[in-house]
Amino acid sequence: MHRVKRAVRELRALWMLIFIGIVLSFASPVFATSGNLLNVALATSVTALLAIGQTFVIILAEIDLSVGSVLSFSAAVTALTLQNHGTLVGVVVGLVVGAAAGLVNGLLVTKTKMPSFIVTLAMMSILAGLSLQVTQGNPVSVTDYSFQDIGQARAAGIPVPVWIMAAAAVVFGVLLARSRYGRYVYATGDNQEAARLSGIATDRVKILAFVISGALAALAGFIITARLSTAEPTAGTGLELEAIAAVIIGGTSLAGGRGDMIGTVVGAFILGVIDDGMNLLNVSPFLQSVVKGLVILIAVLLDRNAAVIRNWFGSRPVPPQEASAGEGETGRAAASASAGR
Repeated sequence: MHRVKRAVRELRALWMLIFIGIVLSFASPVFATSGNLLNVALATSVTALLAIGQTFVIILAEIDLSVGSVLSFSAAVTALTLQNHGTLVGVVVGLVVGAAAGLVNGLLVTKTKMPSFIVTLAMMSILAGLSLQVTQGNPVSVTDYSFQDIGQARAAGIPVPVWIMAAAAVVFGVLLARSRYGRYVYATGDNQEAARLSGIATDRVKILAFVISGALAALAGFIITARLSTAEPTAGTGLELEAIAAVIIGGTSLAGGRGDMIGTVVGAFILGVIDDGMNLLNVSPFLQSVVKGLVILIAVLLDRNAAVIRNWFGSRPVPPQEASAGEGETGRAAASASAGR
């Protein structure tokens, strides 16, 4: 029974996804079709990749607001590189750009002791401007068919971006849950000073987390660029908020020290399913953001007040005064029984 209760608590996001899916299946007959579900997975792949990297950062009690701009800038650089070089060179350059941006973020956060919110907010602005500068504000077309396959091809009937998302979730999920580095991430996020005193190089742990976040942002940029055959200098605008929302909905604590990759991916799918459902139901696009905001608020409310909510539906806790009185009455009754014997 204890394991069941723990599973319910830890997989709260999954139950939320199942509930939303059931409701939408009744609301729209198109929702549960295989074609639509594949479209949901395809649309979710970019948010999921950004959220996977963001999970490492948030478990460390930090934040990365620059992933949207990292996506745009790395995509622009990749598209420009592909005009004169092959697919492999373009991909490597794009990943290096994303990882380098993450490295700069990590170094600034750890060495200057500036809040990650300020550092990544500044980086977001810098890279957004650089994206417009290198492209002159114009989309950059991509004619490399091998690169386009990253976003447009299918393997075993499933879009390649979905396979990429799944592979990233497995690889980085294992890294977080089963590796020494993952244990260091949790320890540092839970209590950085204690982790440092125990011998963990907390600065390196944080720097690597930002590098992972930047590299995955670049990978997400490849998918968008390949799908559109064009690199838009503003392609990543607003996606950092989607990624953070997915991580929070998935159960990762903004205070650090708690979270997992399964919850993050489920959180990304919740946002994707809500988007798809509202489109199928012809909900006004102006109201879609309202619904998303409410979902985030409810997720955080459930996460922060889980114990209180369980008490509402469980047994009423006995006040200390009543407990003491009860104990006194029990003692007197026991004494009377002993005297009677």
